[in-house]
Amino acid sequence: MSDVASNATAKSDANNVSHSMLHLLAANKLNDKFLVQRASIDDLAEILAIYNQSIAGKQATANLTPVTSEEREAWFEEHLNSATRPIYVVRMVDIVAIDSAKQKECPPIVAWGSFSDLYARPAYHISSEISIYLHKDYHGQGLGSLLLYWMLNQAPSLEIHNVIALIFAHNQPSLGLFGKLGFEQWGYMPKVCDMDGFIADVVMLGKTVIPDDIVDSL
Repeated sequence: MSDVASNATAKSDANNVSHSMLHLLAANKLNDKFLVQRASIDDLAEILAIYNQSIAGKQATANLTPVTSEEREAWFEEHLNSATRPIYVVRMVDIVAIDSAKQKECPPIVAWGSFSDLYARPAYHISSEISIYLHKDYHGQGLGSLLLYWMLNQAPSLEIHNVIALIFAHNQPSLGLFGKLGFEQWGYMPKVCDMDGFIADVVMLGKTVIPDDIVDSL
């Protein structure tokens, strides 16, 4: 193929790369199968689809009925516009195709995680609640550990000193996951959730990601 033809093909390929794919090219690798990046404005529907999958099991959320995009628009926009309380999305991709720009369509989201305000008072700004949700087809593959570990490493750059997880006491898989990555029990709230069939306890797990001696020297 001549140089002219090659250049024309390259330009055509570049024009075919979607805005979402350009965003994906700037993503971070969790491993050879998964990329993670900040959520973009087009991701809400996929994020909520994964969230709504978790409701029926009554293990991962205190919502009892599916939520809609309209109900979550303000929540989503607040995260998108925040420098320190992001939502991250994970996609399963062909790394080779991404690196060579051969993949034209943005792969679906298979997991997401967020940092949220622990409490809406200024003094709590050093502490954040973490949430992680996986697509049902990707449970048990180590993806939760990968995403949690990656988010903990991002926390200091987001000015987060303490990461807190609120987990149902009956959600043993999540308690085990967070425990493996160094979270400790910081609180226990008995019988605080009516799950429409049973009453649930909530465990507060916490992990300090910026030690006190480092904080004092800032």
